[in-house]
Amino acid sequence: MTVSANDLLRLYHRRRQAETCYFSLKSTILDGRVLRSRSVPGLEQEIFALLTVYQALVRMAGDVTTATPGLPVQRVSFTVLFQAAADQMIVAPGPARGSTTSLIGAIGRAVLASLLPEQHRQRLKARYRKTSSKYQFQRDQHPRTVQAYTLNFKMVKDGDIDVGPDG
Repeated sequence: MTVSANDLLRLYHRRRQAETCYFSLKSTILDGRVLRSRSVPGLEQEIFALLTVYQALVRMAGDVTTATPGLPVQRVSFTVLFQAAADQMIVAPGPARGSTTSLIGAIGRAVLASLLPEQHRQRLKARYRKTSSKYQFQRDQHPRTVQAYTLNFKMVKDGDIDVGPDG
């Protein structure tokens, strides 16, 4: 199978976007809670609803950056965006009669008031590997077997990569 380097880069970017989405779902929207549904159709519906909320928030972040020239989307805090949207759901004021609505509205104003700094802050504590687990390893019940897999690849014309057995 031959895959172009550009295709690999595009796939890597899409994978990172999916990881970012699921991280935002788990850490911000769900806030550590688990899904409540106990059936497959219910889980599908709940996940679809979460993805819909995520997409709406990402579009709101896009609206904020569009309405504010020169503002990079990296400065928009997803947490602030989610909290402002949740606050608006609780208040639910609705539009006033005869008024015009701006592109960003109350949610966008809250986001602009709490922008992230232009420079990323330095990590104060190094990441570490968790060494304890609430699940104990039982040697007799889980045999350790090693599965070997070899991936051979070579560069071919125009930056394409040939993946597969050497032939």
